[in-house]
Amino acid sequence: MDGTSIFIAIQKVYYPLLCIMGIPANLFTFYMICFRKCGMSETAIIYLSFLAIVDTFYLIWVILLDLTLTFLQVQPFWHSHPWCGILGFLQYGSLYSSSWIVVVFTIERYLVLSITVAKQHFTQARVTVLTCVTIVLVSHLASVPLAWINAVTPTNVTLPGGQNITQPRCRYRDGAYATVMVWVTTFLSGGIPIVLIIIFNSLIAYHLTRVSRLFTKEERRTMRGVTTKGMVRRTILLLGTVSVTFVVLSLPRFVTYCILRTKHNDDAFNRNDYAIPINVISDVANMLQNLNSTTNFLLYCMVSRRFRQELVCLLTCRTRARALGSLLTQTTMKVFSVVDHKAEPPADAGGIVLTKVKQTRASHYDTQDALQRDA
Repeated sequence: MDGTSIFIAIQKVYYPLLCIMGIPANLFTFYMICFRKCGMSETAIIYLSFLAIVDTFYLIWVILLDLTLTFLQVQPFWHSHPWCGILGFLQYGSLYSSSWIVVVFTIERYLVLSITVAKQHFTQARVTVLTCVTIVLVSHLASVPLAWINAVTPTNVTLPGGQNITQPRCRYRDGAYATVMVWVTTFLSGGIPIVLIIIFNSLIAYHLTRVSRLFTKEERRTMRGVTTKGMVRRTILLLGTVSVTFVVLSLPRFVTYCILRTKHNDDAFNRNDYAIPINVISDVANMLQNLNSTTNFLLYCMVSRRFRQELVCLLTCRTRARALGSLLTQTTMKVFSVVDHKAEPPADAGGIVLTKVKQTRASHYDTQDALQRDA
């Protein structure tokens, strides 16, 4: 077996496995985020829920139909009119939606952390839902022109038995229009989102680091071992994991696609010839980008302790006494301690007066918990 056959065999296993694992994982993530809460803020729940849904549709349109069933069917239905154009519209609409939900979520987190007025505005669930719906609608509207970058053309197909037949195939339409639209799509779904995510994640990290310096040494000691530096590290990790993973998995695809559309953008170049290194590298980059739509569940498990706890409770059919714990916590946070009693109150006093009342350290824990919950 030569290298080309081995690489094709790997793809035949990889893409179905991606569907089998990715689609249930995204749906299960949607359930966990929406119905188990997992300690996330209301706006984060909305953004990540929309992300799980659009990633599921991306897996269906791209991975299941366009990549998996191609190896299993001789003549898939989308290689005919009008499905050829419709599938392209749906694929790019879900790709745009996934990319820009991550971008807007990153920008929103920065605005909430740095601007007080923005926090009052963007933390409203109604505004967040409207924002996500707008992203999805605009993304699909922007993908309408991409329905014409492919055309159904007669193509010679070799059957597994070695027989050559001619069948219609949905193929890329060579021409100025298709080239321009593909370049626009490459930057709208990859280049611009990658740059924005890098910029705003850097701003988030800088802002949180600067805020941590506002705590004095006495305040840090009062936190009983929970330092602000540790809190900042966990918050940055939680906020940046999804967006950084998007950059890492999408950047190779963006680079290789730019190379293909500049150095090898001619009719004589055989994109299916895996003896050419750029074809192999580009397909590996495609595999990485497609993996991005299935990794969110694992990312939440790795960075969110509350998500892991809820997952364990769900799998073991146990319910957590979160409501009771929350009630006890809120009650004890209101307790005040009395210190430095130097005189007994008069016997004939009409009531007991507490002197030198000092609030306990609960306020620090309350602030810290709010920061982590909002993240």
